[in-house]
Amino acid sequence: MAAKCIVGGLIGSLGVAYVCDTIVSDKKIFGGSVCKTATDKEWQQATDAKFQAWPRTAGPPVIMNPISRQNFIVKD
Repeated sequence: MAAKCIVGGLIGSLGVAYVCDTIVSDKKIFGGSVCKTATDKEWQQATDAKFQAWPRTAGPPVIMNPISRQNFIVKD
């Protein structure tokens, strides 16, 4: 009996949470709009290209060996 109440309450609360999220986020009942940078594919491609072009400022790649707890620098 208690399991039915718990499962029913859990399913009901998830349903209410989904409906509230949909109304607030998708229907935008409080106003507002989606920013241009989130919807513009050209902007997303330019941002990805910029992130890929940045030089890596960290040191050389390191492999962690958890067995001996030593760090080994990878030689090219």
